[in-house]
Amino acid sequence: MTTPFTAALRAGAFMALMGATAASAAECIAPANPGGGWDFTCRQIGRILQEIGVEKNLVQVTNMAGAGGGVAYTHVVSQRNTDPELIVAASSATTTRLAQNAYAGMTADQVRWVGAIGGDPGVIVVGKDSPFQSLADLIAAVKADPSKVAFAGGSAVGGFDHLKVLMMMARAGFDNARAVKYIGLDGGADAITQTVGGFAQAMTGDLSEIQGFIRSGDVRPLAVLAESRVAGFEDIPTAKEQGINLVAMNWRGLYAPKGISDAEFARWTEALQKVGDSDQWKQVMAENGLAPYTLTGAEFESWVADNIAEIRAISREIGIIQ
Repeated sequence: MTTPFTAALRAGAFMALMGATAASAAECIAPANPGGGWDFTCRQIGRILQEIGVEKNLVQVTNMAGAGGGVAYTHVVSQRNTDPELIVAASSATTTRLAQNAYAGMTADQVRWVGAIGGDPGVIVVGKDSPFQSLADLIAAVKADPSKVAFAGGSAVGGFDHLKVLMMMARAGFDNARAVKYIGLDGGADAITQTVGGFAQAMTGDLSEIQGFIRSGDVRPLAVLAESRVAGFEDIPTAKEQGINLVAMNWRGLYAPKGISDAEFARWTEALQKVGDSDQWKQVMAENGLAPYTLTGAEFESWVADNIAEIRAISREIGIIQ
């Protein structure tokens, strides 16, 4: 016979069990509002982690917008430093802002960098009637007279589109970053308009935002800034093929709290690698114009440190930071 007392006990036990389950569920913080790239990263990785059996429970997604990712970064460092069930979406914007001290004194070594498993490759394009037939032609023109070659991009001065151009020229042996002309615009569409109209001699952006203009023939791609040629765009050579050792991806990945153990960190790197290897993630990339870009664990942490050092040096040279 079930009495009100035993019923209450059972209900209490059930609620305790549900609380324990919820407490043990992993959480992914998306440092922006729903609908953006970081939100996409959390939701897709979280979904796949459960589908492939790495996580038993659905990964909870928490949107924490503010300061271009800075609010979430500060929250993790100051309040969640030892939480082994927490991961946070990150991208090239995260490391760029850290390099430029946009997170109010926060530094990259205050978290652990789990890995990247895909990205939107950068691309360099020119107008369809441009005299530049190769990346070498474009670079040679900049070296000959930087004032005559303007690059348009969808980010502000010092943003990632600008940095792609500066890193490309640095790798080509041109060390006067301030002399490189860059027109920062509000999005890739405006940058394309400038290039098609002849107001800029070249444009830099992400392949996903430019692919329609490439397919229509309005612009002509000179290089994709990926490790290898991108599926669906196999006729676009990489910068590396043309002697410029540059991979510039708007990568998608994760970081975790600094204070977790090495074993807990290894668990997340292995989990992310499994997501990257899954058929589900390959489908996500194909459907969303992403290219494979997998770096995890110590290899990724080393890459992040080098990337931030390079961005900081270039940003200092052009006056973004002191």
